[in-house]
Amino acid sequence: MSTATFLRSRYPRATANFDRYVGAVGRGVEETGRLALFSLSSIARIGHALRHYRTETMRQIAQTGLGTGAMAFVGGAAGIGGFVVLSGASLVAVQGFASLGNLGVEAFTGFFAALINVRIAAPVIGGILLASIIGAGHTAELGAMRISEEIDALEVMGINSISYLTSTRLFAGLVAIIPLYCGLVIVAFVSPQLTTTLVYGQSDGTYEHYFRTFLRPGDVWWSFVESVIIMVVVMLSHCYYGYNAGGGPVGVGEAVGRSMRFSLISVQVVVLLGTLAIYGVNPNFALTI
Repeated sequence: MSTATFLRSRYPRATANFDRYVGAVGRGVEETGRLALFSLSSIARIGHALRHYRTETMRQIAQTGLGTGAMAFVGGAAGIGGFVVLSGASLVAVQGFASLGNLGVEAFTGFFAALINVRIAAPVIGGILLASIIGAGHTAELGAMRISEEIDALEVMGINSISYLTSTRLFAGLVAIIPLYCGLVIVAFVSPQLTTTLVYGQSDGTYEHYFRTFLRPGDVWWSFVESVIIMVVVMLSHCYYGYNAGGGPVGVGEAVGRSMRFSLISVQVVVLLGTLAIYGVNPNFALTI
């Protein structure tokens, strides 16, 4: 009897825990490799999807931007995103005015809104919206297709399943993120101004002066770049977990949970690394202006 066999028979629980925790590292590396390979395949086949699956691509663009059915205008990403950003940006104004008011500089609320909403709040809120509204739906849809063997049926019919199911959704996200994020940024600009001027009574001229003084076009551009990167990460991760789901309906639910956990963490990591890369050395504002 070998030493390993003896230890397993003598200490079954300890060896099982050892294999579980030590093997988790190897499983994590393997899962990362599969996700990377899946992501590269999905990105590389966007051109194939545009040539051969135009109808499906257009359908995904419409569904990603507005939703479907009776809930199109109130349940799609545009409707829900507008309400969430409205409340989030208003909260920035409320907290900013209260905190700055304690220091006697509540006039800087416009500066606070221009800084926080563009650099942090809008990308984070946009990423959470993409993950919860669009990404989770893609995971559930692809997972249901996997367990019902619809994806296998597509392969049997000679249809490239990754191109048809994943690349079309990824391109739809790239197209839909442009007007969607522009609308979210506009709401993020208007909401704190209305809150500060109408609720707290600050003059429009004071708010506009500090807001326009400290709002840099470069910040808006980098915010949009961050949103595109977040969209790619969120769409690929959700499609990956849905495409590789298994274990029946329970497995689909677990895939949705794992994809949400991964995408929400990824959103924070992308914003953190982007903020450090862009503003880590120079914050690009000076309160002495």
